[in-house]
Amino acid sequence: EVQLVESGGGLVQAGGSLRLSCAASGFTLHDYAIGWFRQAPGKQREGISCIHNNDGFTYYDDSVKGRFTISTDYAKDTVYLEMNNLKPEDTAVYYCAAEYFDYIGSDWCPTFTHWGQGTQVTVAS
Repeated sequence: EVQLVESGGGLVQAGGSLRLSCAASGFTLHDYAIGWFRQAPGKQREGISCIHNNDGFTYYDDSVKGRFTISTDYAKDTVYLEMNNLKPEDTAVYYCAAEYFDYIGSDWCPTFTHWGQGTQVTVAS
């Protein structure tokens, strides 16, 4: 069974940093794409980053490009989202998601069907 557990959220001042973790179990991480999403109060969930673990492709939404970095630690079966220069508009519940993905050399993020429970990130101004 695919299981994802996010952690690392919290309260931070604007300009600060946080590192979110997505601990994966029940599947082979190398065979999956992992996405990070967020949902702010009253807004729709939005995809902000994804990584293809089979070929290393990464994607970032323009809203986080240059500030957030996605990475995978295969030894720990964990995908990270390093978030720097945080802004109040980054406040949201952050979710990671997984999907089996065996395309090589593609440049798109799949539709994800496995989701974690989310972790709250609050950025104070």
